[in-house]
Amino acid sequence: MVFTLYGNPMSTCTRRVGIVLMEKKVPFKFVPIDFSKGEHKSPEYLKKQPFGQVPYLDDDGFIVFESRAICRYICDKFPEQGTPLVPTGLQAKALFEQAVSIEGSNFDQFAAAAAAEKVFKPMKGLKGSDELASTLLDTLGKKLEGYEVILGKQKYLAGDEITLADLFHIPYGSMLSRMGFNGLEENPNVARWWKDISSRESWLAVKDGVKGTA
Repeated sequence: MVFTLYGNPMSTCTRRVGIVLMEKKVPFKFVPIDFSKGEHKSPEYLKKQPFGQVPYLDDDGFIVFESRAICRYICDKFPEQGTPLVPTGLQAKALFEQAVSIEGSNFDQFAAAAAAEKVFKPMKGLKGSDELASTLLDTLGKKLEGYEVILGKQKYLAGDEITLADLFHIPYGSMLSRMGFNGLEENPNVARWWKDISSRESWLAVKDGVKGTA
Protein backbone atom coordinates (compact mmCIF):
# COMPACT_ATOMS: atom_id res chain seq x y z
CA MET A 1 0.00 0.00 0.00
CA VAL A 2 1.18 3.52 -0.77
CA PHE A 3 1.90 5.81 2.17
CA THR A 4 -0.69 8.48 2.92
CA LEU A 5 0.60 11.70 4.44
CA TYR A 6 -1.87 13.98 6.23
CA GLY A 7 -0.67 17.53 6.70
CA ASN A 8 -0.84 21.15 5.71
CA PRO A 9 1.02 21.66 2.40
CA MET A 10 3.02 24.64 3.69
CA SER A 11 3.66 23.60 7.28
CA THR A 12 7.32 23.30 8.21
CA CYS A 13 6.96 19.80 9.63
CA THR A 14 4.90 18.52 6.69
CA ARG A 15 7.52 19.80 4.26
CA ARG A 16 10.27 18.20 6.38
CA VAL A 17 8.64 14.82 5.76
CA GLY A 18 8.07 15.71 2.12
CA ILE A 19 11.80 16.30 1.63
CA VAL A 20 12.63 12.82 2.90
CA LEU A 21 9.92 11.12 0.85
CA MET A 22 11.40 12.80 -2.22
CA GLU A 23 14.98 11.87 -1.29
CA LYS A 24 13.96 8.26 -0.72
CA LYS A 25 11.85 8.22 -3.91
CA VAL A 26 8.87 6.84 -2.01
CA PRO A 27 5.50 7.42 -3.72
CA PHE A 28 2.81 8.78 -1.43
CA LYS A 29 -0.70 10.14 -1.39
CA PHE A 30 -1.22 13.50 0.26
CA VAL A 31 -4.33 14.57 2.17
CA PRO A 32 -4.27 18.34 2.83
CA ILE A 33 -5.43 19.49 6.26
CA ASP A 34 -7.06 22.93 6.31
CA PHE A 35 -6.06 24.85 9.43
CA SER A 36 -8.61 27.59 8.72
CA LYS A 37 -11.40 25.04 9.02
CA GLY A 38 -9.91 23.50 12.15
CA GLU A 39 -9.58 20.11 10.47
CA HIS A 40 -6.53 19.32 12.61
CA LYS A 41 -8.69 19.66 15.74
CA SER A 42 -11.62 17.54 14.52
CA PRO A 43 -12.51 14.43 16.55
CA GLU A 44 -11.64 12.18 13.62
CA TYR A 45 -8.21 13.76 13.20
CA LEU A 46 -7.49 13.65 16.93
CA LYS A 47 -8.03 9.89 16.90
CA LYS A 48 -4.89 9.64 14.77
CA GLN A 49 -2.89 12.62 16.07
CA PRO A 50 -3.98 13.34 19.67
CA PHE A 51 -2.11 16.66 19.81
CA GLY A 52 -3.95 18.08 16.81
CA GLN A 53 -0.74 18.80 14.92
CA VAL A 54 0.55 17.98 11.46
CA PRO A 55 1.63 15.78 9.88
CA TYR A 56 0.91 12.14 10.45
CA LEU A 57 1.66 9.17 8.20
CA ASP A 58 -0.65 6.24 7.51
CA ASP A 59 1.14 3.11 6.34
CA ASP A 60 -1.69 0.63 5.68
CA GLY A 61 -3.25 1.39 9.06
CA PHE A 62 -0.03 1.90 10.97
CA ILE A 63 -0.01 5.51 12.18
CA VAL A 64 3.10 7.46 13.09
CA PHE A 65 3.32 11.17 13.90
CA GLU A 66 6.05 13.69 14.78
CA SER A 67 7.95 14.67 11.64
CA ARG A 68 11.38 13.44 12.67
CA ALA A 69 9.97 10.07 13.75
CA ILE A 70 8.17 9.78 10.41
CA CYS A 71 11.39 10.55 8.56
CA ARG A 72 13.28 7.88 10.46
CA TYR A 73 10.48 5.37 9.79
CA ILE A 74 10.67 6.07 6.06
CA CYS A 75 14.43 5.54 6.08
CA ASP A 76 14.16 2.36 8.11
CA LYS A 77 11.50 0.92 5.80
CA PHE A 78 13.37 1.78 2.60
CA PRO A 79 17.07 1.58 3.55
CA GLU A 80 18.26 0.66 0.06
CA GLN A 81 16.02 3.06 -1.85
CA GLY A 82 16.92 6.60 -2.87
CA THR A 83 19.48 8.61 -0.93
CA PRO A 84 21.07 6.85 2.08
CA LEU A 85 20.22 9.24 4.91
CA VAL A 86 21.01 7.22 8.03
CA PRO A 87 24.49 5.67 8.41
CA THR A 88 24.82 2.13 9.73
CA GLY A 89 28.39 1.80 11.04
CA LEU A 90 28.87 2.17 14.78
CA GLN A 91 30.93 5.35 14.75
CA ALA A 92 29.13 6.84 11.74
CA LYS A 93 25.81 6.24 13.49
CA ALA A 94 27.11 7.91 16.64
CA LEU A 95 28.14 10.99 14.66
CA PHE A 96 24.74 10.99 12.95
CA GLU A 97 22.94 10.91 16.30
CA GLN A 98 25.21 13.71 17.47
CA ALA A 99 24.24 15.78 14.42
CA VAL A 100 20.53 15.10 14.98
CA SER A 101 20.93 16.31 18.55
CA ILE A 102 22.74 19.43 17.34
CA GLU A 103 19.78 20.31 15.11
CA GLY A 104 17.27 19.88 17.92
CA SER A 105 19.29 21.59 20.65
CA ASN A 106 21.17 24.31 18.80
CA PHE A 107 18.99 25.21 15.82
CA ASP A 108 15.35 24.19 15.87
CA GLN A 109 14.39 25.50 19.29
CA PHE A 110 15.64 28.98 18.39
CA ALA A 111 14.57 29.15 14.74
CA ALA A 112 11.12 27.71 15.45
CA ALA A 113 10.48 29.99 18.42
CA ALA A 114 11.58 33.05 16.43
CA ALA A 115 9.31 32.02 13.56
CA ALA A 116 6.42 31.80 16.01
CA GLU A 117 6.94 35.44 16.96
CA LYS A 118 7.83 36.88 13.55
CA VAL A 119 5.76 34.78 11.16
CA PHE A 120 3.11 32.54 12.67
CA LYS A 121 1.56 34.90 15.22
CA PRO A 122 1.17 37.72 12.67
CA MET A 123 -0.42 35.22 10.25
CA LYS A 124 -3.08 34.62 12.90
CA GLY A 125 -3.61 38.33 13.49
CA LEU A 126 -1.64 38.26 16.74
CA LYS A 127 1.24 40.51 17.72
CA GLY A 128 4.53 38.73 18.14
CA SER A 129 7.39 39.89 20.33
CA ASP A 130 10.16 41.47 18.27
CA GLU A 131 12.31 41.60 21.40
CA LEU A 132 11.99 37.89 22.06
CA ALA A 133 12.58 37.07 18.39
CA SER A 134 15.70 39.24 18.38
CA THR A 135 17.06 37.45 21.45
CA LEU A 136 16.37 34.05 19.91
CA LEU A 137 18.01 34.96 16.62
CA ASP A 138 21.04 36.43 18.37
CA THR A 139 21.44 33.15 20.22
CA LEU A 140 21.04 31.22 16.98
CA GLY A 141 23.79 33.32 15.43
CA LYS A 142 26.14 32.33 18.23
CA LYS A 143 25.17 28.66 17.83
CA LEU A 144 26.06 28.82 14.15
CA GLU A 145 29.64 29.63 15.17
CA GLY A 146 29.81 26.01 16.32
CA TYR A 147 28.38 24.89 13.00
CA GLU A 148 31.13 26.85 11.26
CA VAL A 149 33.78 24.86 13.13
CA ILE A 150 32.18 21.50 12.33
CA LEU A 151 31.54 22.35 8.68
CA GLY A 152 35.10 23.56 8.28
CA LYS A 153 36.22 19.96 8.80
CA GLN A 154 33.61 18.07 6.79
CA LYS A 155 30.95 18.58 4.14
CA TYR A 156 27.88 17.89 6.28
CA LEU A 157 27.01 17.83 9.96
CA ALA A 158 27.59 14.10 10.43
CA GLY A 159 30.48 13.71 8.00
CA ASP A 160 30.98 13.89 4.24
CA GLU A 161 27.60 12.37 3.32
CA ILE A 162 24.25 14.09 3.69
CA THR A 163 21.92 12.72 6.37
CA LEU A 164 18.55 13.42 7.91
CA ALA A 165 20.31 15.75 10.35
CA ASP A 166 21.11 18.18 7.52
CA LEU A 167 17.70 17.94 5.89
CA PHE A 168 15.88 18.59 9.17
CA HIS A 169 17.21 22.18 9.09
CA ILE A 170 15.72 23.19 5.76
CA PRO A 171 12.07 24.18 6.48
CA TYR A 172 12.85 26.58 9.31
CA GLY A 173 16.17 27.62 7.81
CA SER A 174 14.34 28.77 4.69
CA MET A 175 12.26 31.16 6.81
CA LEU A 176 15.15 32.93 8.52
CA SER A 177 15.78 35.56 5.85
CA ARG A 178 12.12 36.59 6.15
CA MET A 179 12.87 37.38 9.76
CA GLY A 180 15.83 39.57 8.87
CA PHE A 181 18.38 36.95 9.91
CA ASN A 182 21.34 36.41 7.59
CA GLY A 183 23.42 34.07 9.74
CA LEU A 184 23.26 31.25 7.23
CA GLU A 185 25.10 33.41 4.70
CA GLU A 186 27.62 35.17 6.94
CA ASN A 187 30.01 32.31 7.74
CA PRO A 188 31.68 30.70 4.71
CA ASN A 189 31.41 27.05 5.73
CA VAL A 190 27.82 27.41 6.92
CA ALA A 191 26.97 29.34 3.74
CA ARG A 192 28.46 26.60 1.56
CA TRP A 193 26.53 23.91 3.46
CA TRP A 194 23.27 25.87 3.39
CA LYS A 195 23.51 26.54 -0.35
CA ASP A 196 24.11 22.82 -0.90
CA ILE A 197 21.21 21.46 1.12
CA SER A 198 18.69 24.18 0.23
CA SER A 199 19.21 23.69 -3.49
CA ARG A 200 18.48 19.95 -3.47
CA GLU A 201 15.73 18.77 -5.81
CA SER A 202 13.87 17.23 -2.86
CA TRP A 203 13.42 20.65 -1.23
CA LEU A 204 12.63 22.43 -4.48
CA ALA A 205 9.84 19.88 -5.01
CA VAL A 206 8.10 20.72 -1.72
CA LYS A 207 9.17 24.26 -0.83
CA ASP A 208 6.03 25.79 -2.32
CA GLY A 209 3.75 23.11 -0.90
CA VAL A 210 3.68 19.35 -0.53
CA LYS A 211 1.82 17.37 -3.19
CA GLY A 212 1.37 13.66 -3.43
CA THR A 213 3.26 11.65 -6.01
CA ALA A 214 0.99 8.59 -6.26
